[in-house]
Amino acid sequence: MSLFNKKSDEKSLQVKIPLHLGIIMDGNGRWAQKRMLPRSAGHKAGAQTFRKITRYCSNIGVKYLTVYAFSTENWKRPNEEVSALMNLFKSYLEEALADFKDDSIVVRFIGDKSQFSDELQNLMVKNEESSKDRDGMVLNIAMNYGSRDEIVRAVKIISSKVKSGELNEDDITEDIISSYLYTSGQPDPDLIIRPSGEYRISNFLLWQCAYSEFVIMNKLWPDFTTDDLDEALEIFSKRNRRFGGV
Repeated sequence: MSLFNKKSDEKSLQVKIPLHLGIIMDGNGRWAQKRMLPRSAGHKAGAQTFRKITRYCSNIGVKYLTVYAFSTENWKRPNEEVSALMNLFKSYLEEALADFKDDSIVVRFIGDKSQFSDELQNLMVKNEESSKDRDGMVLNIAMNYGSRDEIVRAVKIISSKVKSGELNEDDITEDIISSYLYTSGQPDPDLIIRPSGEYRISNFLLWQCAYSEFVIMNKLWPDFTTDDLDEALEIFSKRNRRFGGV
């Protein structure tokens, strides 16, 4: 992991920058309810925070950022809220075609995109195609993503290859399984941050987070700032990561 010096009024701190950072963007609905606003207003405010934090992560040297935008379970929410989210995604995806261009950010979508409208799927493809040759941070946006679903998908692909003779049962290793996940070719997350104060992983990167560090912050996502991210990185920097060793 790379290091950078963060200067404050009193001292200079050496902070470890995670190679791969995961963020569970949680608390949009509660943020809106506290202000007696519709939940859609919380999602809109959360989208602004997402843009700000994404650029900051790119600027400080994070190489891979995975954000949890819409889970496989989120379809269970009220139709009005889901519809508002789809409209927000559409607006964001249209803006994103140029939004991160100057930041050299590579945009990828992980999850089952087939459940979205043709319009949204086409916008996802356009964003991926237009950014694929950039050389900056890789941004994974988890859309209709659930880690159990991801693992089942990988098992089905591997089973099919064993059945066809492309793979031998003895060839199946952790690396083989990882190669059929949406994050294939990427390092596992070093750190996962969950704003909102909830102590749950919520079906996010279950396989990949086996040795990730977790930081839970009592701050709803729309209120999350770069200072909050700095605080999480300082906490992460003090952790002794042994990966099962001594």
